[in-house]
Amino acid sequence: MKLGLQIALGIFSLIPLYFAILGIATGAAQFMPDGGYPAAIDNQFRYLSAIYLLVTMLLWWTIPNVEKHGKVLALVCAAIFIGGLARFLSYSTVGAGSDEQFAGMIIELCVPVFLIWQRLVARKAAAA
Repeated sequence: MKLGLQIALGIFSLIPLYFAILGIATGAAQFMPDGGYPAAIDNQFRYLSAIYLLVTMLLWWTIPNVEKHGKVLALVCAAIFIGGLARFLSYSTVGAGSDEQFAGMIIELCVPVFLIWQRLVARKAAAA
């Protein structure tokens, strides 16, 4: 059960890593390759992409002793879940973004599953 969670978190962590690297490297140009966006939008997008990098590192930090790092994992998952709610707000009020953003929203809203899984792993470790 612990190994499965570690593997799942490791695979999951590749998603924010990918978007961190992409966002830092390309900024807003990935959505508007011809330009036309304010420098402030590009600046903010790259900054927020760097936060994805922190999320990745925090996930990696929890993986080796996932049964002991429930609080850190809960904070990371809360941040991801709140991001999913923000995407849902955008989807509901402004409209659909890209297919990748919609998929991201669904994944982000399902992140609490990791918390349930972690609690089960922690309970099993404490009983052993």
